[in-house]
Amino acid sequence: MRCAIPLLAAALLPALPAAAQNVPPPATPFQMQGNIYLPNKLPATDARVASLTVPAGFTISKFAEGLDMPRMLAVLPNGDVYVTNRVKGTVTLVRDANHDGKAEIMRQVAQKPHLHGIALQGSKLYFSAIREIYVADVRPDGSLSELKELYHDLPDAGQHANRVLHFGPDGQLYLSVGSTCNACDENNPENATIMKINTDGSGRQVVAHGLRNTIGFDWHPLTKELFGMDHGIDWLGDETQQEELNQIKPGAGYGWPSIIADGQHYPANKPKSGESYEAFDAKNQRPLLLYKAHSAPLGLVFNRGTQFPKEYQNDAFVTMHGSWNRAQPSGYKLVRVRFNAQGRPEKFEDFITGFLVENDKSEFGRPCGLVQAPDGSLLMGDDDNGVIYRVAYTGTGKKKG
Repeated sequence: MRCAIPLLAAALLPALPAAAQNVPPPATPFQMQGNIYLPNKLPATDARVASLTVPAGFTISKFAEGLDMPRMLAVLPNGDVYVTNRVKGTVTLVRDANHDGKAEIMRQVAQKPHLHGIALQGSKLYFSAIREIYVADVRPDGSLSELKELYHDLPDAGQHANRVLHFGPDGQLYLSVGSTCNACDENNPENATIMKINTDGSGRQVVAHGLRNTIGFDWHPLTKELFGMDHGIDWLGDETQQEELNQIKPGAGYGWPSIIADGQHYPANKPKSGESYEAFDAKNQRPLLLYKAHSAPLGLVFNRGTQFPKEYQNDAFVTMHGSWNRAQPSGYKLVRVRFNAQGRPEKFEDFITGFLVENDKSEFGRPCGLVQAPDGSLLMGDDDNGVIYRVAYTGTGKKKG
């Protein structure tokens, strides 16, 4: 009789489902991983600079040295260069007064916290900090008027504080605002975007979104289409996520953080819209080219000058600042992006290499800001060793390095 009571009670209970409803679905196979390796820093001696590998007929030389972390660059029609230092928030005038390819004058002309981006329009320079945008007049002697604040409410920075400014062929000012994180769903729609800014301080609008951190961007000289290099997500291994070359289209999305590289699904961040990965991917733009993961592209400039050989016309150059989270370093070089006659990118190729030495255990340069001088040469900053390099074409000759 002792067994009858529980049997009766069980009979009165509702039937349980075959499986508990709170059991999660099967796990998505995915592994977060990474390595940290920073090559030893060496001084950029003349002998080391002379050992750099450049294409035949090209030279690379020190345009200025002894600078403190030169970051982004702007150049005036007279050849005067302005360079920012994001740590100290300074702006320095760098001038080659006798036009011999080497600057003799380096003078601080402005300072505000966290200045980084810099863009020229006419006789005015525009600067971006973390949450602010400023403008100043360029005086005849190269000094600047007091910086006037245009905006003070840009999105919080988080992980990516390096706002970058450029004027487009439409005369409008464009601003890149990176994500606050490695991979997350942003609450502020202005994060992980490129925006268009009114230079009178009256407002701004998002041009493209889903861009994790597009620091280097520029417009093709013929098609006037905007291209940018976006930084891939970290901690996915040495070879993932690759850096992306995107064509930035008005109103378009680029998938971050749910879709990465060439359509891969990132399971840690499902589409915020609730869509399937496939549906979300179909609404976003895929990159046109991919580059080695963690190379950290920082500057992108199209060749508009006539100094370089004809085959370089309308190609782009990209500074690869160099990796920190992979076992074998990537980047630490200047690369060329070949574009075809229709304005489509075809491939990356090395242009200047050799900053990595001692079997990649050491480096003496981290390419950063990039600008084309009025004479058609390239000026390239190295914010690790305080150097601005001049890359020029002098004629035929053997490959150097």
